[in-house]
Amino acid sequence: MEGDLGLWAIPIAILGGAIRVSTPFIYVALGEMITERSGRINLGLEGVLVMGAMSGYGIAVETGSVWAGVLGAALVGLCLGLMHGALCSLSRVNDIAIGIAMMLFAIGLAYYLGKPYIQPPAPNLPDIPFGFWATNPQLKAALNVNILFLIGIALTAFLAWALRHTRAGLALRVVGDSTDAARAIGLRPLRIRIFATAFGGAMTGVGGAYLSLYYPGSWNENISSGQGLMAVALVIFARWNPWGCLGGALLFGGAGAIGPALQSVGFSQGYHLFYAAPYILTLAIMIATSSRNRRMTGAPAALSLTK
Repeated sequence: MEGDLGLWAIPIAILGGAIRVSTPFIYVALGEMITERSGRINLGLEGVLVMGAMSGYGIAVETGSVWAGVLGAALVGLCLGLMHGALCSLSRVNDIAIGIAMMLFAIGLAYYLGKPYIQPPAPNLPDIPFGFWATNPQLKAALNVNILFLIGIALTAFLAWALRHTRAGLALRVVGDSTDAARAIGLRPLRIRIFATAFGGAMTGVGGAYLSLYYPGSWNENISSGQGLMAVALVIFARWNPWGCLGGALLFGGAGAIGPALQSVGFSQGYHLFYAAPYILTLAIMIATSSRNRRMTGAPAALSLTK
């Protein structure tokens, strides 16, 4: 396939951009979906995402290993998730307030610790050149798929299976639907919610590492652009379903890729307005799901959003 792609260049650029932009959304949304299925909401994801991006980049710089950076970001996210879960388990504590406080704490800590890593280069995450057969550079670039995207798809399938067919998945769903029923059958809701929040933090840390180690591929203080908070809306849009999270992530990623796609094919007027598409989509989802006449299908009964 040679030469100019013509009008096909725009959808091909959006496809490639959707894959790149959606990957952190997949991890953050899947992690938050598990957290919310336990009956807890984590509004501190933005801070965990930024901290994961900084720690992953810093560890990769210091060790020279990109996978050490990803693992380190996951561990940092896990620790922040454990802290959030433990604080929310205290009596007379509001999940929303704790989430906002944790977000500000993590962002501030990332900015402070990340100053030395703004300039030094770090190794990048590898991708798989599915477009090796193409001769057109745009098509070839669009079909370069990062390995974390493929792992995210596999993880989506695993979580969808585990929620329905494993004892742990059943326990998570029971705790999310009724604290009293969970206690009645011998489960420990607080412990399960802490573990679920920690898992969500670890997943968000991996999403942050993707941002700094692949796309856009550097550490700076504005790297997340609100993606952690948008992921909360994405989980609602997905109706707390893993496959819905994957589809929603691709939708958000496609929305975020429209502006760069138009710019890449030579649009010089107004393309920058499309950079706001993910935020407009988030606002539309929140308005649509906040209607009193719209039932929150699939929402865990114990979730703060439904109280």
